[in-house]
Amino acid sequence: MTDILSYLAAVHREVGSRPLPAGEGRTVVLRRSYDAPIEDVWDALTDPDRINRWFLPVTGDFRLGGRYQLQGNAGGEILRCEPPRLLKVTWVFAENPSDADITEVEVRLAAADNGQTTFELEHAAYVDPKMLGEFGPGAVGVGWDLVLLGLGLYLSNGTSVENPEVWQTTPEAREFMIQSSQAWGAAHEAAGADSAEAATAAANTAKFYAPDPTSDNGGSTNS
Repeated sequence: MTDILSYLAAVHREVGSRPLPAGEGRTVVLRRSYDAPIEDVWDALTDPDRINRWFLPVTGDFRLGGRYQLQGNAGGEILRCEPPRLLKVTWVFAENPSDADITEVEVRLAAADNGQTTFELEHAAYVDPKMLGEFGPGAVGVGWDLVLLGLGLYLSNGTSVENPEVWQTTPEAREFMIQSSQAWGAAHEAAGADSAEAATAAANTAKFYAPDPTSDNGGSTNS
């Protein structure tokens, strides 16, 4: 497989905040360039058949105001759809969500002069302060790094990670998730967190996503 750690280095990460119905929301932003035209990236993000090839099977009513559901993952409502530049959806796991359960994901695309596409994803969510203190932004950030990895592999060679559940137990995947956790720790500190707090949260996130396989408590976890 392509050196997947290079995909981590290609991503710029930011941590911030903005208001949500449940209160002050926390945001993670991932930005990178893909060597593909904007129309192709947009199609890969919105065509159900193509989403299935690099992410998960998806069903729903694919129109503004319609609802979607990713198999075994999030679902929600399509809030904005402005091809080929902007897609905004709610991102919900709970069956009967409260305001605190409703998070928002916005993807913004921009064409570059060299034929590449600048991809930016923002996930805004109300986060319990205790969980934020324990895990920091990496709690969701590592999962999005994995998603961007799948999209990048698909756009570059037409295939993504084969059998993701098995792959996530490999040493290669474990190193990816550890380094992703550390990158989110750095973004957390850059946003104003105490360095020791950010480092502890990053270490906790790495233990969650990539537990030590030699430990008695080791084992794989799903992102």
